[in-house]
Amino acid sequence: MKILDRLEEWIVILMLTAMTLLTFIQVVLRYVFNSGFTWALEMTTIFFAAMIFVGISYGVRVGAHIGVDAIVSRLPPPIRRATSIVVVLLCLVYAGIILYGSFGYVSKMYSVHVEMEDLPIEVWMVRAILPLGYVLLTFRFIQVLWSLITGKSDSLHLGDEAADAMKLKSEESQ
Repeated sequence: MKILDRLEEWIVILMLTAMTLLTFIQVVLRYVFNSGFTWALEMTTIFFAAMIFVGISYGVRVGAHIGVDAIVSRLPPPIRRATSIVVVLLCLVYAGIILYGSFGYVSKMYSVHVEMEDLPIEVWMVRAILPLGYVLLTFRFIQVLWSLITGKSDSLHLGDEAADAMKLKSEESQ
């Protein structure tokens, strides 16, 4: 799993870096040299999509997704755990629906052989990031579910912005 963890991180880092560099170069070319790449916006969009669809599974892994758990966090551990299991199962259903639809969409794009508007790449190759991202997301939700079922965790570990802000504030005052 460490390899997958690092791969997710590196894809997000590389996509963000590539997107930033390409946008910077495009701005310099446009405003300094009155030139530019016709394909820059499309390529930046591809980098952004890859970053987002890999980033959603990364967010589940590190507990970075926000959630409303004001009531659930006050429940006794067994009920909190059962509630969390139901929530993860619902998330898996959602991911499964999107996964099924995205495979259908990508297969249709594959069958029509349409290329991107500004790049000589077939659309299905770029859009394949959608099912790939949801396969990763499904895998991460299965990991969370297993952790809940086996008792290693009693709740979803969602981002707690209030606690993070209070911790940051206390660190700043020291």
